[in-house]
Amino acid sequence: MLLSLEPRGQQSSLMLWCSPLLAAVLTLGCGSLLFIALGHDPLLTLHTLLIAPISDLYGISEWLVKALPILLCALGLAVAYQARIWNIGAEGQLLLGALAGSALAVNIIELQSRWALVLILLTGTLAGAAWAGLTAWLRTHFNANEILTSIMLNYIALNLLLFCVHGPLKDPQGFNFPQSAMFGDASRLPLLMEDGRVHAGVYFALLALVAVWVLLQKSLVGFQIKVLGLDKRAAGFVGFREKRLVWLALLISGGLAGLAGACEVSGPIGQLVPQVSPGYGYAAITVAFLGRLNPLGILFSSLLMALLYIGGENAQMSLNLPQAITQLFQGMMLFFLLACDVLILYRPRLNLHWARRAPATAVPAGAL
Repeated sequence: MLLSLEPRGQQSSLMLWCSPLLAAVLTLGCGSLLFIALGHDPLLTLHTLLIAPISDLYGISEWLVKALPILLCALGLAVAYQARIWNIGAEGQLLLGALAGSALAVNIIELQSRWALVLILLTGTLAGAAWAGLTAWLRTHFNANEILTSIMLNYIALNLLLFCVHGPLKDPQGFNFPQSAMFGDASRLPLLMEDGRVHAGVYFALLALVAVWVLLQKSLVGFQIKVLGLDKRAAGFVGFREKRLVWLALLISGGLAGLAGACEVSGPIGQLVPQVSPGYGYAAITVAFLGRLNPLGILFSSLLMALLYIGGENAQMSLNLPQAITQLFQGMMLFFLLACDVLILYRPRLNLHWARRAPATAVPAGAL
């Protein structure tokens, strides 16, 4: 073969961080070819997709609003993935957090209670953690694969939310729309600026960012989680309790996703609606790997993913592009990231020396 891959012997630190950048460049390149095939100017389309949405202060506020739930979900997933616990259920955990917080806001808490917001956020966090706890229980007691159980729980969470907004939580004054009543002022996160929707949930995201970094980089528990991910048998030999770490990682992961859901309903939306999440939990999977499971890397990759969300909406309205353009970019980015990650352990080698062909032997005249 003209091009082959040879093992490096050890992983390349340079390619570990250059791989996401290379994947982003390849995604933009393939996206440009796609726009040309659709009959659009690629430079204009990329400007509409990536630059125009954040060209003013309101656009920046919308950017941060989109990045907040993705960042919270991705930080939680990073904790689980460091232990090689493949939680695919952040979407369902986010929906359960939104559902539990909304149920408390419209049915139980008095609208003017000063503790309303705290209890809503706490309830959403606990609901997300409890939903992830089902996955932890199934794995530790029945050795069930967490990929399958967590992704199936997503559909249960979604249908449970749809049942509630069409039934018990449906606003009787909402003209038969599937939505809850609007939250009271005491149940809403305060806005940080007058001309935008960015809210105080940003502080929770930054606090979670610091807490996850300290957990993974500076704590004994974080060290145990990493050892469990690198070698389960070695973790058992030194006395690390696998089941306890599985529970801890999944509860943290689900709790942060539940907090993201509670922040969504008490922040920019102000009520429970079926479209509370356009797939933030699934996008967070790509964000976590794109950020190399590092909290700082996840911050930048979540901002990029949020930009794709608002850019996709902008391109759909102004250029009449398909609604699936955002999911298409997410898929291409994940595909190229996985492809470029091969270069971490392998280096490409160009084979310039081709094997010489053996000279053709003459056929005897009598054989014809």
